[in-house]
Amino acid sequence: MLGAFRSAFATPDLRKKILFTIGIIVVYRIGSTLPAPGVSFKNVQSCAAQMGQGGIYGLINLFSGGALLKLSLFALGILPYITASIIIQLLTVVIPRFEQLKKEGQSGQGKLTQYTRYLTIALAVLQSTGIVALAVRGQLFGNCQQEVIPGKDNIFTLAVMVLTMTAGTAIIMWFGELITERGIGNGMSILMFINIAARLPNVGEQMLQNAGGLTFFVVIVVGLLIIASVVFIEQGQRRIPVQYAKRVVGRRMYGGTSTYLPLKVNQAGVIPVIFASSLLYLPQLLQQLVGNGNSWWQRAIQTYLVDQSNPVHIIIYFLLIIFFTYFYIQITFNVNERAEEMKKFGGFIPGIRPGRPTSEYLNHVLSRITLPGSLYLGIIAVLPNFFLGLTGEQNSQNFPFGGTSVLIMVGVGLDTVKQIESQLMQRNYEGFLR
Repeated sequence: MLGAFRSAFATPDLRKKILFTIGIIVVYRIGSTLPAPGVSFKNVQSCAAQMGQGGIYGLINLFSGGALLKLSLFALGILPYITASIIIQLLTVVIPRFEQLKKEGQSGQGKLTQYTRYLTIALAVLQSTGIVALAVRGQLFGNCQQEVIPGKDNIFTLAVMVLTMTAGTAIIMWFGELITERGIGNGMSILMFINIAARLPNVGEQMLQNAGGLTFFVVIVVGLLIIASVVFIEQGQRRIPVQYAKRVVGRRMYGGTSTYLPLKVNQAGVIPVIFASSLLYLPQLLQQLVGNGNSWWQRAIQTYLVDQSNPVHIIIYFLLIIFFTYFYIQITFNVNERAEEMKKFGGFIPGIRPGRPTSEYLNHVLSRITLPGSLYLGIIAVLPNFFLGLTGEQNSQNFPFGGTSVLIMVGVGLDTVKQIESQLMQRNYEGFLR
């Protein structure tokens, strides 16, 4: 890997892409630390320190790299874009127009990307309005009594804050597209990786202070073992052999080649974990909107759903991840379409007839490979919950080596390295052919 990066910096064109990407990341992190207009930076810092970065905003704070609890220019992070992308992806199954655009190739994908941008801005307006409203009511930072927005009675100040945070989301989208087009690729994923990595030093420092050196060392060792396991499983795939029959078109002969259809063990990625985490945050959000009380349902929510170290919370979280893994794969991987595409281009699986038998075979294989994939996602996601009492944390999102954090960091890291290596191979092949 070090050799690949050394070769990348030795290649002028690739070196420019890497330096350009680093420059965008630096600007992005600066914007994540600058407070929005009308925010008292000193009071926000004090309230955020008292809160400990937990609560129902842990997931948003994770994807914003800690910018949410600073009420910065990029407070929303890339979560509106992620949410919009998931919604558009799900709508392609429901809305025929979107499904047709998906089949049109690059032009249709461009229109879907445009719809994703519009939806991202709409979600950013809603989320920024909600965050500003919670900050004004004093509910964003729990029981902090300090005034984070001194001019909260001025409607113009609040409107400027909402507009600034929304514009920040649009700039983040632009940064991601710049990295994809002019940088090393995977723009939004790299920004997501940077957000999570930026929180690791602070989380490690808090863990060292709360739990001591021995516990910190044990957590680091366990974390390295988890990362190694995730790398191993993320690389695992079932390769289904596909044979293409020979076809004569005009005077040329096509086909006659053998390839394979790769089915990853973790076909769904990190999306089921995000779905399950978001769904489990809803009861706590409802309780917070209703207000503190002592009714039986509020006590049940506090005991079984809010307390992330409770066995009931862990079991529900685990089962939700398994459910959403099957649900998401069934929506995004259409076995009937794959079977029809193979039949259209003269492809077939050896021993399986084209058409419906192929789709049934793919569905059978996909169902069997999804089970270990869903169990793997569930185990990785709930591992931080077992360390909450040990490390002194109250929110599993603050644990650096489990759940959403490690899945995203390992996945993006592997994809980025593969992209750099592929670009190096292209340049080497060009030089070899000359």
